[in-house]
Amino acid sequence: QVQLVESGGGLVQAGDSLRLSCAASGRTFNSYRMGWFCQAPGKEREFVAAVSRSGGNTYYADSVKGRFTISRDNAKNTVYLQMNSLKPEDTAVYYCAAYLDGSYYFGGQGTQVTVSS
Repeated sequence: QVQLVESGGGLVQAGDSLRLSCAASGRTFNSYRMGWFCQAPGKEREFVAAVSRSGGNTYYADSVKGRFTISRDNAKNTVYLQMNSLKPEDTAVYYCAAYLDGSYYFGGQGTQVTVSS
C-alpha cells in the first residue's frame, strides 16, 4: 500500500503562484508514475498532470499547459505541482495519485486551492 500526503494549498489571488507537494511512502517511489488531479465543488475529479517514474516525461491537461509544471524528486519520495498564473477556475481540492496495478490510487486527503478574482 502507498500513503500519500498532500500539502501546499491555500488562498491566493488570480495571477499568483502556489507549489503543491505530495509525500509518498510505502512502496519504492520510483517504481510508479505519479499524477495530480483536482475536484471542484459539484464536479467530477479530473486529471491535471502526470509524471513518469524517472521524471523524464510529463503530461498535462490542456487547461493547465504552460501554467503548471509537475516534477518529482525520487530521493525525497515527493512529487510537486508548480502552479503559476492561477485563475479562479483553478479553485478545487487537489489530490496526488500513484499509478499502481493499472489505475490511479488516491491515498491522501487532498489540499484546497482557492483563487480569488
